Amino acid sequence: MNETGKLSIKNWSDDDKPREKLMLQGKGKLTRAELIAILIASGNAEESAVALAQRILNSVDDNLAELSRLSVKDLMKFKGIGMAKAVSIVAALELGKRRRADEIPERKKIKSSEDVYNILYAELADKNYEEFWILLLDRANQVIRKVNISEGGMAGTVADPKKIFKIALDHNASSIILAHNHPSNNMKPSTNDIELTKKIVNSGKVLEINVLDHLIIGTDKYFSFADESLI
Repeated sequence: MNETGKLSIKNWSDDDKPREKLMLQGKGKLTRAELIAILIASGNAEESAVALAQRILNSVDDNLAELSRLSVKDLMKFKGIGMAKAVSIVAALELGKRRRADEIPERKKIKSSEDVYNILYAELADKNYEEFWILLLDRANQVIRKVNISEGGMAGTVADPKKIFKIALDHNASSIILAHNHPSNNMKPSTNDIELTKKIVNSGKVLEINVLDHLIIGTDKYFSFADESLI
């Protein structure tokens, strides 16, 4: 026992120690709180590292996508989380996000809106401001490149059709897919979203570059104009 009467992690059984549990039983056996506890190593005077990690998770309804939206300053508001621990959590979540992106080959063939979502998830899913991206595709619907067109604020971003199609022509793209995020996680397209999509689709017809879809991406879901017959 320590001075507060709380059982020290050093005195836990091996089954209760996150590090030892990972070594003995494998990473898949650990809860999310236990994995985060390994990152932060220690709790505070009132709670263990696991309890502290669980409290942090509870604040975002146990949703890792929402947790990844928290900044270092947000995490430091929890007692027992200093800058070093907060940075460790943020870095670990960013690695996880990039790992997901790396699993998608750059020349992957687009067969569905879900393919687009998986490719752009790491770029758009947990941003606190809007960004507009495009995917450039060849004649076989394989991804040539993904390009960030613009960054905006909480309420919107500007996507210039001239810039979009200049990039498409420069890379000899046969078709493109549009995508932007809604930081609010409200997937309903706005009037501006619909009007912009129509404008870009019509411009593409003139240049013989098809606009196959437009995705609105949230933290854990998306909206596809093509799936909803809006394009």
